[in-house]
Amino acid sequence: MSADQDELGVNVRKWRVRRRWTLRQLSEATGLSESFLSQFERGLTQASIASLRSITDALGITFGELFETDAASGARVLRQQARPSLPFGDDAMKYLITPKSLDHLEVFSVKFEKGGSTGPEQYTHGDSEELLVVQEGAVKLELLSDVFLLEQQDTIVFRSSVPHRVVNVHPGSSEVLWIISPPSH
Repeated sequence: MSADQDELGVNVRKWRVRRRWTLRQLSEATGLSESFLSQFERGLTQASIASLRSITDALGITFGELFETDAASGARVLRQQARPSLPFGDDAMKYLITPKSLDHLEVFSVKFEKGGSTGPEQYTHGDSEELLVVQEGAVKLELLSDVFLLEQQDTIVFRSSVPHRVVNVHPGSSEVLWIISPPSH
């Protein structure tokens, strides 16, 4: 077998272990036998494209992620210019800071322009822990009927299942570091 095929098996095992799945769980999710999966992870057999597709679908990763290799230390780098971004709420932009595929943590930097907010109404998502750190400016956090004024370097922790809304109350822009554990997709 080629080194590339060996690396694919190693990567499948890495992703399976990250998900805290046993071979049996991956087998049940893919319809592939435990014996085949074990041999593939150890580089003793090859996998077809269809089998690889079943594996990536079950693990919730893209085909490309299966071919990515990490540094020996397991470190993954996300360069600032490569950070995914998306418009967020009203007059705000959300930037993903954590490299993809972290199972237990997700970090965003959110920049709120003057008067910007997460939207006109409070919202919820999942039931994760959220930590906000005000990096610049000042924001108001609405949690149900409670209101918290947070200034630079202030932090607050709450559950994502509690209706919440963030509003920039600074005369200029404000920036918030938003940490969610586990990620609520």
